[in-house]
Order: sequence, then C-alpha cells, then structure tokens
Amino acid sequence: MPKQKTKSSAKKRFKLTGSGKIKRKHAFKSHILTKKSKKRKLALTHSTLVDKSDEDNVKQMLRMK
Repeated sequence: MPKQKTKSSAKKRFKLTGSGKIKRKHAFKSHILTKKSKKRKLALTHSTLVDKSDEDNVKQMLRMK
C-alpha cells in the first residue's frame, strides 16, 4: 500500500509541543481589525493548545494515528 499523505492545510496550521500536545493560532486576526478592541486583538495574537475533543481529528489529519 502507498504511504498516507498528511493534509497540507493541517501541516501549515498545527505544530507539536515537546510534551506531544498540539499548538494552534487563534482565528479572526487577519482583517476587519478596526472594530476589534486592542485587548481582543492582543489576546488573539497568542497561540494556544488544541482542545482535547479535537485532538484525535487533528492527529488523523497529520497522520499521527
């Protein structure tokens, strides 16, 4: 059987941490920024972890499972 390919979109959006968790960026930070408060934009800048309920789907897209 041929090798499984990873989803290119997932490759670009997710990174693994040292402990094996999956890191992601926040959405809604690319355009229409004038109506968003400075506090909100600053909070969206920081990266966070993928939720536990979504981890299996992301790992499958990255072909880790």
